[in-house]
Amino acid sequence: MVDRSFADLSLAALYDTLNPWGPGDDFYLGVVQSADAVLDVGCGTGRLLRRARDDGHAGRLVGLDPAAAMLVQARRHGSGVDWVLGDLRTRDWGAEFDLVVMTGHAFQVLVRDEEVREALHAVHEALRPGGRFVFETRNPGARAWETWTPERVREVNGPDGLQVRVWHDVERPVLGDRVTFTETFDSGTWKRPRVSRTTLRFLDPDALDAFLHEAGLTVVDRYGHWERGPLTSTSPEIITVAEATGRS
Repeated sequence: MVDRSFADLSLAALYDTLNPWGPGDDFYLGVVQSADAVLDVGCGTGRLLRRARDDGHAGRLVGLDPAAAMLVQARRHGSGVDWVLGDLRTRDWGAEFDLVVMTGHAFQVLVRDEEVREALHAVHEALRPGGRFVFETRNPGARAWETWTPERVREVNGPDGLQVRVWHDVERPVLGDRVTFTETFDSGTWKRPRVSRTTLRFLDPDALDAFLHEAGLTVVDRYGHWERGPLTSTSPEIITVAEATGRS
């Protein structure tokens, strides 16, 4: 689940424990290995690009993230990858990449229309003609937020043995395509819990397609599951593969 709490250095160290490697990572790894130059937007701890390099990717790999604490984790273990602090507006990428990926539902933190437009324009400008943008968002039809309740507590042990309890609480009522929730981290060794508040946007396929088309990106594949199953009204994911067409 995407949130901004992992800007905290101690919590960033917990990210991979809370979000273990899974089918989505396998999907993206295959996509990355098929491209020569890759930009991972919102790369987090960098495990996708680190794994790609370890598995023999010989091209250019760039990880971009606005959280310095996340890049501290990435740089500890990720040699042979360029780690860049910032977002898509940090620099003019100038059609440098064959592939841009945005994993971990990071696209959903783009809440306002202008944020979506700016990000997609920057993605398009970063891609060579025919390059591809691959990302996923949660399908609003699956209503995933209904399971984000305080009763569903997770307990994890960090790399330093720190035990942390984590839970979510959605602000009700949910109106429109935006869901706001808090994520609480608590440990017996802390004086008080650490709480972050995040808003995510749940765009449906038609809305996504309109934004993509406006940015000069054409959908070439779409899936509802990491096994590349078709998108249905209740599929958990909207996994999109879009190709850069004419310059926007």
